[in-house]
Amino acid sequence: MKIAVLQRKDVREKVFGAHHLALLREWGDVALNEGSANPTEEEARSLIAGADVAITSWGCGPLTERVLDAAPNLKLVLHAAGTVKPIVTDALWSRGVRVSNATEALGKGVAETALGFTIVSLKDMWRLGRETREGGWDPGTRVREVYGLTVGVVGAGRAGSHYIKLMRNFDVRIVLYDPFVSAERAEAMGAEKAELETLLRESDVVSIHLPSLPETYHMFDAARLAMMKDDCVLINTARGSVIDEDALIAELSKGRLYACLDVTEPEPPAEDHPFRRLPNVTLTPHIAGAVNNGMGRIAQAVVDDLKAYTEGRPLSGEVRAEQMHLLA
Repeated sequence: MKIAVLQRKDVREKVFGAHHLALLREWGDVALNEGSANPTEEEARSLIAGADVAITSWGCGPLTERVLDAAPNLKLVLHAAGTVKPIVTDALWSRGVRVSNATEALGKGVAETALGFTIVSLKDMWRLGRETREGGWDPGTRVREVYGLTVGVVGAGRAGSHYIKLMRNFDVRIVLYDPFVSAERAEAMGAEKAELETLLRESDVVSIHLPSLPETYHMFDAARLAMMKDDCVLINTARGSVIDEDALIAELSKGRLYACLDVTEPEPPAEDHPFRRLPNVTLTPHIAGAVNNGMGRIAQAVVDDLKAYTEGRPLSGEVRAEQMHLLA
């Protein structure tokens, strides 16, 4: 088979190591984009010509009817990134082309970051690190173990479900809000299904794992933030749009909550934004997903799904047309 790798050279080299490309070549001829800019429609058409499989990633545009006309035998698109919305068109579905992404690989990195935020925040390491550098040595009374607490998880997609899996290694109660997950499924994952308001009132940690959709815009508004327990740790490794930032700033200014924010709206926040100076905020520059060596997870996910495709097995990252309205 012919495998066309459409992303520009620097993106490909960031995601795929030489050993990943060698694995791809075990299944067929691999055509690489050696360009330094995102492919135009005409360039994508040239690259994909005659391909059976296409690999896309960040910077790739939509696979339009005209692009697909150059690859009448195309059967599979493997998206070496998260959301497939930048590349998917109705023409793909009408031609019966299957589509898979690497959201599961990205989700693992996000979940691990959320776990790190959970442990370090409960231990109050952010404050203690500052104070010990300034000569202090008193832990105070806010240090907590990851034990006997309630951890609320909002959204059980790839990242949220992996975060639940990681949290099951601790002696904590896990509650889940996800309207698309049944109580039975939540129990099988190791969590209790709960309404969002109940989760907010009872949780010591709230970790957000929601896509950015009209339905999730400012889901965490003033009323819901006010429901949260004093000293609750709020973690957002999802999208900044799910939180009403003005409302969060108001709550944080009371000293009631602690927020770990890997995402904001917009990004980056202004240099004088309160998130940059409030003592009860840890702000990181959108690092929760795959970065640096973590990109290898994405490449491996692509390789694994190609192998599954050739062996007639289900694809781990397959996306179907009827799911598109739920995707970020």
